Amino acid sequence: MTTIKPSDIVYTTFQPRHFHQVISLGNQVHGDNYLSPTTLQDIYNKGWKDGINCSFVALLNNKIVGFRLTYAPEQWHSDKWVTPSLWPVSKSQMAYFKCNTVAPEMQGLGIGSQLLKHSVKKSKKQGAKAGLAHIWLASPGNSAYKYFTKNGGILLKIHPNKWQGLALYEGYVCPVCPGICECAAGEMMLTID
Repeated sequence: MTTIKPSDIVYTTFQPRHFHQVISLGNQVHGDNYLSPTTLQDIYNKGWKDGINCSFVALLNNKIVGFRLTYAPEQWHSDKWVTPSLWPVSKSQMAYFKCNTVAPEMQGLGIGSQLLKHSVKKSKKQGAKAGLAHIWLASPGNSAYKYFTKNGGILLKIHPNKWQGLALYEGYVCPVCPGICECAAGEMMLTID
């Protein structure tokens, strides 16, 4: 068995050529129909501002083993799942950390943290002073919350049933809920300095 070292992982900006592998890994980890070609194209477009892409993939031997999808400041819309009154910056200075995913067999190598660091660096160049995320509080071992907290994220508010609409109207199949998704999201924020 070959031991994989963190230095074996290559990080690069997310591009359309990565779509198929990102959809496959995203649906494997987060549940069927979490990502589709249409939704991923929209996510990809929202990552761009001022000629800068703030989303990244992690590759091992040209295979995607992780990805961080991020929306640039001013490229995403507020909805009922965000609480701007709790933010220390304006929405025009807020990036949105849409999704961080690492293949289960690759977790524990720091891939998620490295992906976040790359996205933060590019988001800052796009004008972000902070980044918002909806952290999946039902992730196995609450790993999503632990990872984001370890990287400086703070919890602002808990939103019950965050992905229920996706399950009801877009065919999303939650990997932890036995029926329609009832998972809560932690609205969390990371200050970018």
